[in-house]
Amino acid sequence: MEEKKDFWKSPLTSSAIKTDEVKLPEMLLGYMIGPFGALLSSGIFTSMLQKYLNEVLGLDNGFLTLLPLVSTIFIVAANLIVGQLIERTHVMAGKARPWILLSACTLSIASLLMFIVPFEGMARLVWIAIAYNLYYSVAYPIYNTANSTMIPVSTRDSEKRGALASFTNMAGLAVMGAGSMVFPILASNLLGNEQGRWFIVMLAIAIFTALTCYLQFKFTRERVTEENFVSGAEKEEIKNVSIGEQLKAVTSEKWWWLIILFYMFFQISGAVKNGSMSQFCEWVVDAVGGDWGLTQSLLGILGAIPMAVAAVFVVPLSNKFGKAKVTGIFMLLGAAGGVIAGIGAHNIVMVAVGVALKCLGSAPAAYLILAMLADVIDHIEYKTGIRTDGLTMSIYSSIMVAATPIGSAIMNGLLNANGFNPAAVFGVDVQSVAAQNALTISYIWIETIAYVICAVLIFAFTVEKNLKFEQEEIIKRKGLK
Repeated sequence: MEEKKDFWKSPLTSSAIKTDEVKLPEMLLGYMIGPFGALLSSGIFTSMLQKYLNEVLGLDNGFLTLLPLVSTIFIVAANLIVGQLIERTHVMAGKARPWILLSACTLSIASLLMFIVPFEGMARLVWIAIAYNLYYSVAYPIYNTANSTMIPVSTRDSEKRGALASFTNMAGLAVMGAGSMVFPILASNLLGNEQGRWFIVMLAIAIFTALTCYLQFKFTRERVTEENFVSGAEKEEIKNVSIGEQLKAVTSEKWWWLIILFYMFFQISGAVKNGSMSQFCEWVVDAVGGDWGLTQSLLGILGAIPMAVAAVFVVPLSNKFGKAKVTGIFMLLGAAGGVIAGIGAHNIVMVAVGVALKCLGSAPAAYLILAMLADVIDHIEYKTGIRTDGLTMSIYSSIMVAATPIGSAIMNGLLNANGFNPAAVFGVDVQSVAAQNALTISYIWIETIAYVICAVLIFAFTVEKNLKFEQEEIIKRKGLK
């Protein structure tokens, strides 16, 4: 009898990585270029989708306030569901990689639908609502959850895991840079309000997304998953702890609530800032050379440089003084930068200085949040004997994805209440003072206030104090020491 062919062993679906050790091609192609292409549309949406929907398609701020709020329910549910689907995927290709392969189709198609728009009136609103949710509630959760899972299942070598995480973080920073620095210049000089031009550019990006998702799938391996699959021990290795038990373990722990609330304020306020950036540059601050796209790119660069420089000293500082203390002090520095930018909202120099300080202040939080979450997970394991990685990371991912629509809803609510006129781009030269103030609040003040709240929360986060002892106790209980 002819042996049944394994789909995952075909030339198209088998991994191009054959070595047991993680090497540079896997790092570059699987953990940097692949995620960069997959997340590129998300980076563009973060800073430009509001402007496109509001000013190119002419959609009402009321609709743009309601849409992301309602969608958030689906987004959070999708992240939790996808996490469970990945855990229940048992094939030789792994449990996360098959979903990255699926994303080559889902992510690229969904990222394009909002730029087709074949209807007018109410039908257009329905189309946008469906397309928006296909991206944020289906395609993005599938990819983002699978991509986040790849780091722990790629190898048992902790040093190589750290390197892979660094490459993935660099891809994320590059995506945000492309969305906030490069694309605005293209939009202001070439795309304008021509919907057809937006479609052509986004079609090219969608094709790039499909190719890079496949590249990531081909140039990665789940070595840890393969161990269980080959030995047939995957079911024996997993302790059956119900979601209810995990929920009880995390929700009864104050440190868990502190770090989750910290991350929620940090992400949502950042989403409000990012979503309002284009319109703030166009309607509030004095644009460089009269070009809002160039102004946005300048502010994006001035924000990216401190983040890149901070990568050198954040870890050494946190190792010496503690992650929470360093994060809290830098949060206050970021808040001071926000005050400078807010006071001089119409002055490009003051805004630039303030934004640079804000981004420097946010660096430890951006780099250390996952490490602090891991500390809490260890602490909960010490107290309860239960690992809550899956549930905690699903909630973390839900906050990360839902922050953009929630931030968009907050911003649009402010703009709608203060008379922002999207039709201004078709003939009116200025926005009202109230509308300009709403944009300043969205771009500067909401995040500034959030940074103060985050600093207060993180200074109360003292889980690191006894963590080393707790980790040693966990090892002893498992009979490994």
